[in-house]
Amino acid sequence: MRVFWVGAISLALGGQVAQAEQANTIIVMDGSGSMWGQINGRPKLEIARQTLAEVLVDFPPERGLGLLAYGHRRKGDCADIELLVVPESGTASQLLSRANAMRFLGKTPLTEAVRRAALDLHSTEEAATVILITDGLETCAGDPCALGRELEQSGVDFTAHVVGFGLQGAETAALECLALETGGGISMQATRAACATR
Repeated sequence: MRVFWVGAISLALGGQVAQAEQANTIIVMDGSGSMWGQINGRPKLEIARQTLAEVLVDFPPERGLGLLAYGHRRKGDCADIELLVVPESGTASQLLSRANAMRFLGKTPLTEAVRRAALDLHSTEEAATVILITDGLETCAGDPCALGRELEQSGVDFTAHVVGFGLQGAETAALECLALETGGGISMQATRAACATR
C-alpha cells in the first residue's frame, strides 16, 4: 500500500502538476474519523503521513505549497476546515510537521474544503492546484462534481487532483468527476479498508 501512495501522490505533485509549473498548490488532507480505518493492518492516517514525508523530499522548493485540513479538530462539525500552512515556497518541512500533529476526528466536508482551498489560492487571479487526499465520501451535503463544474465554468485557472483510497464502485464517481471537470488527474485505490475502532 505504501508503494501505491508514493506513486499516486508523486504523480499528482510531480507529473500532472508540471503542466502548471508556477501554480501554487494546496494539499487538502482528510482529517475525518474514518482515517483510523486500516488497510492491510495499517491505519490509513499512518500511511498518508509516511508517504507525504517521502514525497515532499523532492517537492520543488520554489513552488508555493500549503496544507488545508478538515475534520481534524471537532466531531460532527461540517465547518471544521482550517488552513494549516499558507501556500508559500519552502514550506515542505512545516507542512509535514503540521500533518504529523493532526488529529482525525470528524466529518468529511470535502466539497467546502476544496472551495476554501481555491479561494485561499486566489485562483481567480493566478494558476492554482489542489490535491485532495481522502478515503471518504462527502458527509456534509456538498457536491464535489457540481463544484468542479462551477469552478471550470467560472473561467478560473484551477485544477483539482484526487488521491482516493478505501473506496470502490460508485463511491468513486463524485471524486472522479471533481478531477475531470477541472482537468485534473485521479489516483484511486479500490481496496475497501477494514473499519477500526478507537
